[in-house]
Amino acid sequence: MAYHNELFLILVFTIFGIAASIQLFYYIYFYMAVNLYKPRLSDGTSKPVSVIICARNESENLKNFLPSVLEQDYPDYEVIVVNDCSEDNSYNVLGEYLIRYPHLKVSTINKDPKFTHNKKFAQFIGIKAAKNDILLFTDADCKPESDQWLAMMSSHFEKDISFVLGYGGYRREKGLLNKYIRYDSIAIAMQYLGMALKGIPYMGVGRNLAYRKTTFFENNGFGAHNHIISGDDDLFVNSNATETNTMVEFRTGAHTRSVPCSGFIQWAKQKRRHLTTAPYYKLRDKLLLIFEPLSRVLFYTALIILLSFTYLWPLVIGIFGLRLIIQTAVFATVQKKLNEPGLIGFSIFFDIFSPLLTFTISLGNIRSKSDKNRWR
Repeated sequence: MAYHNELFLILVFTIFGIAASIQLFYYIYFYMAVNLYKPRLSDGTSKPVSVIICARNESENLKNFLPSVLEQDYPDYEVIVVNDCSEDNSYNVLGEYLIRYPHLKVSTINKDPKFTHNKKFAQFIGIKAAKNDILLFTDADCKPESDQWLAMMSSHFEKDISFVLGYGGYRREKGLLNKYIRYDSIAIAMQYLGMALKGIPYMGVGRNLAYRKTTFFENNGFGAHNHIISGDDDLFVNSNATETNTMVEFRTGAHTRSVPCSGFIQWAKQKRRHLTTAPYYKLRDKLLLIFEPLSRVLFYTALIILLSFTYLWPLVIGIFGLRLIIQTAVFATVQKKLNEPGLIGFSIFFDIFSPLLTFTISLGNIRSKSDKNRWR
């Protein structure tokens, strides 16, 4: 019996060591790249830009946040709002802004009981209406952090660049759920920004994403992903972004802030919708995204087992401490760069249970047909 216990503990310790090594690799190679990144200086020229916002029943958000997009400090841009089958006061709100802002354009999609569609159709209408090649996307509930947002995001579009991945965070509010939403936003950003910096761009967020109109049409638009509820942002990036045609921009002035979900059920539905796109990623990207949370679960599980048996406990605690120091240092620096204060203490706790929460939510991704065309 003692012999079998020894073999079992050796196996658990081996798993613990491998899992810790994988974790350290992600933090040092991918996530630390976000900390070390220095943006490339712009050539100083302003390129014409079309900002595209799709809105369905967003009258209050348009009233509150659209002016911050329309009043950017930038010489040559238009803002296209696609009013998608809205049944609230959006038409009147947009009508008032059309009078005040000559660079605002509105495309209206009228409700038709014989024709239903997802957000990608509204995006397509906005892209078709755009007169400029550089397209910058955000949502109706998003507010740029500064009037330099447009200038910073567009500054990277040199001849060989087709995609610019930005950071879209959430407003800081009270409550544990808000802290977790903001933590989750940072964790995802460390992945997609860090991997892009290492030549593996796999996604962007529609709250703050730019790409070329020519790139969209040359690659058949949303193509084979048209039927999927989400994916107007990450799947298009995953299919077409490369090491050489993609840049990142996450200086503080280039961030956007969105209205966070106020309840867990609402957030879980939103999260579940976002997770529907993951199975369509490239195999390489799926494996990289699976290894990290899987290794984290194995790391903490093995840690508990080893400490409960006090097996090589000084070494086990040392390895745990090393990972904790690197994790905290990297997260603290990224938190500062992304202007997300007040999360360090919670990040250690969230780090433990977030893979389990994500896995639980992803189990609910069997969709009914009635959900097929809902885009928000």
